[in-house]
Amino acid sequence: MAWLIVILLAIVLSAIATAVHFFLRNADLVRRLDAANERRREISNFLNRFSSGLQEEGGVEGAMHGAARHVAEQTDADAVAIYEFSGDELRATGVCGAYPLVHSSNQLIYTRHHHLFETLRREKIRSGRGFLGGIVASRQPELVPDASADPRFTEYPDATRLGSVMATPLLQDGMLVGVVCAVNNRNRPGTAFSAAQFERLQLLSGQVLMVRNLVRVYGEISRRERIDQELEFARHLQQSLLPPAFPAWDQFSVTAYTRSCKEVNGDFYDFVEIDENRLLVIIGDASGKGIPACMLTAMTRSFARSLADNFTTLGDFLKQVNAKLHRDTEADRFITLGCCLLDRKNSLIEFGRAGHTDLISFVHGHIRVTSPDGTALGILPDEFAEFDTICTAFEPGTSVMMFSDGLSEALSKDAEEFGMERLVTVFEDACRSGGTPQQVIDKVIGSVKFFEAEQNDDQTIVLIRHTGAA
Repeated sequence: MAWLIVILLAIVLSAIATAVHFFLRNADLVRRLDAANERRREISNFLNRFSSGLQEEGGVEGAMHGAARHVAEQTDADAVAIYEFSGDELRATGVCGAYPLVHSSNQLIYTRHHHLFETLRREKIRSGRGFLGGIVASRQPELVPDASADPRFTEYPDATRLGSVMATPLLQDGMLVGVVCAVNNRNRPGTAFSAAQFERLQLLSGQVLMVRNLVRVYGEISRRERIDQELEFARHLQQSLLPPAFPAWDQFSVTAYTRSCKEVNGDFYDFVEIDENRLLVIIGDASGKGIPACMLTAMTRSFARSLADNFTTLGDFLKQVNAKLHRDTEADRFITLGCCLLDRKNSLIEFGRAGHTDLISFVHGHIRVTSPDGTALGILPDEFAEFDTICTAFEPGTSVMMFSDGLSEALSKDAEEFGMERLVTVFEDACRSGGTPQQVIDKVIGSVKFFEAEQNDDQTIVLIRHTGAA
């Protein structure tokens, strides 16, 4: 019987041991689950605060202030600052509370949150300088029980009133991207931060790093949205620059085409009616590309149209536009212009240019290239700017082409330019074949597209033809 009792006792003890192990194991699982849920709630609250900061507290900047406030609440600190590390310097990106690690003795900065933040943001903390610079250099967290007795804090005007300070680096993939610093124990004034608070700060650094990355993503999205809005505005502006229809001028036909190499165009063309018998046809090419070039073309078009009411001669017109652009644009901004003045009463065409490409004419089955002198607009002051013009009879069957250098300077895959010779040959062949103005333009553009490896500049053509009987 004794051996049976021993066996039964062993079974009971084994069952008890198994039950205890099961209970302890489940208790550990419960604790882990509770900790995970708490962590999830913390992250959820943190992200909610980030979202609220974006919407209610000034966008990206507000989100970083919200992150600083979250750290202060979780560590029971009086004040917290978050710094970004860039170019071997720390700069504040968020702050909460009356943060005292400021190199300013002006107490008025504490009367408004934005005063304190602007003061902090102007300060540059270099690696190795003072307490925060030491965190940058060491890449290690540090807890200072009494900062008022630490010589690293003597640079601050309020150093004697400092309590405990703790800071931790923000590390991403082993690289320092910032620092979080907490000052003064709120729950126990005058005492040092505890080891638990210090550990809490280090754990929170991951959340701060998360919000920093979210802010950068949000900022990039916002930047792209702003760019898209600017481009949309520029596209609308560009469309308003181009005439909605080509003018019908008795025996003269005017056809134009333009295509941009970027979202917006630095080329433009326009038709300005001087009086009932004279039409000014303009083609322009602003320096640069994109939005700045588009804005310069808008300014030039505005000046050209405003001068039409007091038009005298084509040369004077170019001088006046130049004077206005030289006065109102920066030194490195300029625009080239080609102008054809059509006189339907006398069947004349006058051509003047300001640094623009030549005028190519197809007259009586032959090519003529016209190249009057004139510098680009906006470069020289009025007293040094001179513009020559050439006036000829505009006979029936004649076609003239103004164009931007995006055509003649188009590059092949071997970096060879399309060049004037090819352009003249294609234009001549198209005119000889008896094509319509649109067919001539299509053939020129098609030849350039076939030749070039990719479009690197805006391309524009204006074709004027005398359609009257010979």
